[in-house]
Amino acid sequence: MWTMTITHDVISGTESAYIIDERKNMPVFSGVLQYFPDAIREVSKTSWAGNEQHHPDKPLHWDRSKSGDELDALTRHLIEAGTTDSDGIRHSAKVAWRALANLQKELEHSGEAPLSEYNKLNE
Repeated sequence: MWTMTITHDVISGTESAYIIDERKNMPVFSGVLQYFPDAIREVSKTSWAGNEQHHPDKPLHWDRSKSGDELDALTRHLIEAGTTDSDGIRHSAKVAWRALANLQKELEHSGEAPLSEYNKLNE
């Protein structure tokens, strides 16, 4: 999305307009992946482990029917943060996964998830 901003210089009385590419305000690589590469890798292990648990015969996917209580599950894992779950995945990685799942669903519900097939605006 493009935004046009108009500025008015009070001293000179002139106006100027410039366009801001809002995508530059979303530095996914430099503002997330470069900050937390190891943590993101651990979260991806959570996705893999969940898929293997529920659908070992299918390609990696988010089975939303198995994922409906994000905040309760997040809290259960948060209580055990700093330890490893019985499946070998860190509880903190599961907290992060559930936090991302919850945020994704919030964005979809409000129609603010343009990349998601579940975005309410796409219905």
